[in-house]
Amino acid sequence: MPVHADEDSERENLARLEHEIALLGEEVRAAKAHAPTLARVRFQYDDLARDLDLIRLGIREHLNAPRQPRPIEPLKGDYRR
Repeated sequence: MPVHADEDSERENLARLEHEIALLGEEVRAAKAHAPTLARVRFQYDDLARDLDLIRLGIREHLNAPRQPRPIEPLKGDYRR
C-alpha cells in the first residue's frame, strides 16, 4: 500500500507544480507587458513563456496518462493435495 500512497503524493506534487508554473507564466506575460521597448538588450519573454508552457504540457501529459495496472500474482487454483 505505501507504493500507491507514494504515487498519489507524486501526482499531487506534480499537479501543484503545474499550477505554480501556470501562475509563473502569467507573471512572465505581465512582465513582458511592462518591459522597456527601447532597451539595448531585451529579455526574451516569449521564449521563457514558451518553455514554461512546454514544461506544463509535459507534466499534464504525465498526469493524464492512464495508470498502468499493477501486476498481480495469479491464483494457484489447485487447492487439493
